[in-house]
Amino acid sequence: MPTKNAEDFLAALADELAISESRYEQACRSYASLGEWLHRPESAVVNYDPQVYVQGSFRLGTAIRPLNDEEEYDVDSVCLLQNLSTKDLTQSELKTLVGNEIKAYRKAQNMVKPVREGRRCWVLEYADGAQFHMDVVPSLPNAARQRMLLETHGFDLKWSETAMVITDIESPVYQELSDDWQRSNPKGYAEWFKLRMGDVFERRKKVLAESMKASVENIPDYKVRTPLQSAIMILKRHRDGMFEKRYDERPISIIITTLAAQAYNGEDKIAEALYSILARMDSFIEHDGYRCIIRNPSDPLENFADKWPQHPEREAAFFEWLHQARQDFGKLANQIEKRRLVESVRPHMGAVADRAAIHLGPSQGSMLQPATTVVALGAAAVSTPAFPNTRREPTSPKGFA
Repeated sequence: MPTKNAEDFLAALADELAISESRYEQACRSYASLGEWLHRPESAVVNYDPQVYVQGSFRLGTAIRPLNDEEEYDVDSVCLLQNLSTKDLTQSELKTLVGNEIKAYRKAQNMVKPVREGRRCWVLEYADGAQFHMDVVPSLPNAARQRMLLETHGFDLKWSETAMVITDIESPVYQELSDDWQRSNPKGYAEWFKLRMGDVFERRKKVLAESMKASVENIPDYKVRTPLQSAIMILKRHRDGMFEKRYDERPISIIITTLAAQAYNGEDKIAEALYSILARMDSFIEHDGYRCIIRNPSDPLENFADKWPQHPEREAAFFEWLHQARQDFGKLANQIEKRRLVESVRPHMGAVADRAAIHLGPSQGSMLQPATTVVALGAAAVSTPAFPNTRREPTSPKGFA
């Protein structure tokens, strides 16, 4: 088990990486404001019952600060038109319909930067001081078709009610009426992730509510951070530092998040969660004899590693990163002195390691005891977290529930 100082240092790292509550509140105001705009009487989409909500790392509580002041926060959101279906319009028509409203919103809000079109979304660029942009993905409900697909393949229907389809300008049927749209289910994924956090999340939310003399229902989820969320934040920054000059190869966040959540076993401390995740996360990668499969828990027919066969360097990069993370954090686990804690991870964590160390008190030699104290000759002997020595062979698919 790691030293007490290693645990404290990892907690400080997570605190340094965390986005401030004001940033979360700013993001909430932004997509709420857009939602109100789409519901105004003159809106071209008001009759389709538009729903705007955040998705991705901001929804999961795993967003981290950018590496530098030049980078922006990427706030991913969905614009779901609930009273339309793929039988009513093409992807291109939906993209234009939503895009026109977003452009009108930008003009009404006196936003300086023009709206940009992305592959699947529209990008609202906020003022420079805001340091974030919002990606708005046009989407339609897809629950009925998703249930049919999952039933056909024998998968659990648990998350199908929130399934949707999204626009994609690279789709071969982008300009045609078709049911063959890109599937998505951010609400289902977020609910699955919340379940993976287990009762740790609910316990922490209850404690926070009591400390604020408020009801649990009035505490926003973003005010609560669990060991799973903290561990993912740390692993994402380690990934960012390691692949700063190899951006296209870096393991994507959804793969790290999914495997980490599957490997998490309800640990109460960040260090315990991190080392459990590092030891087990690759065991949740399946293999069908030809390719690796990392299933989307909310849509097990989607493979988050589907680009690996065409880009084998990305598969190699994932296992390279995992090996390095095990090495770096394995070294960190044994350290007591502040300097050595920082040196263990600074090569890939960067300046955040130095900032985290400031939160620790001054090193006092043997007075700093490890979390599981095993004293020998006045020095603390700490067991090193055990990681597999070789790359774990993915298993064959066994279904998903």
